[in-house]
Amino acid sequence: MLSIVIQLLASLSLLVFVHELGHYIMARIFGVKVDKFYLFFDAGGKALFRYKPKNSSTEFGIGWLPLGGYCKISGMIDESLDTEQMKREPSKEEFRSKPAWQRFFIMFGGVLFNVILAIFIYAGISYHWGRVELTSDLVHSGMAFAPVAKDIGFQDGDIILSIDGEKEDVLDQQNFTRKVIGARYVQVLRGEEKVDIRIPEDMMKRVLRTQQGVLTPQMPFVVDSVFPNSPASAAGIMPGDSLIAVNGTQTPDIRDAQKMLQTLSNNSITLTMSSKGAIRDYRVQVDSTGIIGVQLKHLTEIYPVSKIKYNLLTAIPAGIKQGVNTIRSYVGDMKYVFTKEGASQIGGFGTIGSLFPKQFNWFLFWNITALISIILAVMNLLPIPALDGGHIMFLLYEMFTGRKVSESFMIKAQIVGMILLLILILYANANDVVRFLIR
Repeated sequence: MLSIVIQLLASLSLLVFVHELGHYIMARIFGVKVDKFYLFFDAGGKALFRYKPKNSSTEFGIGWLPLGGYCKISGMIDESLDTEQMKREPSKEEFRSKPAWQRFFIMFGGVLFNVILAIFIYAGISYHWGRVELTSDLVHSGMAFAPVAKDIGFQDGDIILSIDGEKEDVLDQQNFTRKVIGARYVQVLRGEEKVDIRIPEDMMKRVLRTQQGVLTPQMPFVVDSVFPNSPASAAGIMPGDSLIAVNGTQTPDIRDAQKMLQTLSNNSITLTMSSKGAIRDYRVQVDSTGIIGVQLKHLTEIYPVSKIKYNLLTAIPAGIKQGVNTIRSYVGDMKYVFTKEGASQIGGFGTIGSLFPKQFNWFLFWNITALISIILAVMNLLPIPALDGGHIMFLLYEMFTGRKVSESFMIKAQIVGMILLLILILYANANDVVRFLIR
């Protein structure tokens, strides 16, 4: 739990800092004064650290309340609701004295920097770790499907050949699943027969309602190594052996095998395995934890995968592509937020924290941070006055009509927006609490 909290805090701190830095840099480019630039909130005027450089108008600091941060731009109506400043004549260094197009870029700066950060992270991941690609038709054991997918005709072991008539080049788990959910039909290979499965229009709502996944590659139980003095070693199981059945029950997927071993703990069982082309039965004593003492092969060792390496030049377009695909997927899912099923899936800090693994992993940390950066960018574009999107909405109105929204109206809109935002935050975190209590 502590590891997850630290990862969540580190990730959000980086993202908020970069978001506010975007506003700050854009403001300074256009000669707008910035009063404060803070990581975390200095509620009550208290801060862990504050510093104002010589000849600078900006106070930099770290607040004590770790709920984000802010960039206080002079002459702008924000969450501080500084009405006294609005009563004075605007100076040339204030936000409100600048033309609408400059104010637009200042407000858009935070979103822009979050997107740039995500692309930069994705490019860094491509450069450092490369990419492992697997096409769905090469998953020779087929896919394992959740009940919601089986209800419309899928069966465990189906090999997906095409989606809406187009062969998928890469089995990218997140985007691949979205394509299946949003398709009209999917063609699978079932044994020797090709079968077309029609996808209902409300498939995404069904998935959201069940709160389950849809599909994942079947992972055969293939032994990579055997621990010395283990039940598997005593039974004579060897590296390369592949599990077929437990006590006569077929186990095509590793998860099936693990469930059965758990239920048969402290029992002597029969494992039917494929060993060097022959089928053999092994008598194995399962320990109290349901473990037999083997290390299993990873997905990339079972299926034929392509390992792609990137240099600095090729990593950048790879990062851009991944960033664009993530934005497209997330924006496409936004329409479901306004449905009953989608609203029930809205989550707060608990949901965000659940994205991180219990055991720290740099690859996963940076992937999740990039995803949250995209989410933060998209959410900030929502036309709610307390968010960047609300300010951008009013600025676009001014740019197209030539009429500036009055400051009194902006203050009232800001208050309404803050109330709506507070309600959304409370609702999201209440969903987390309910899910925790009923799980």
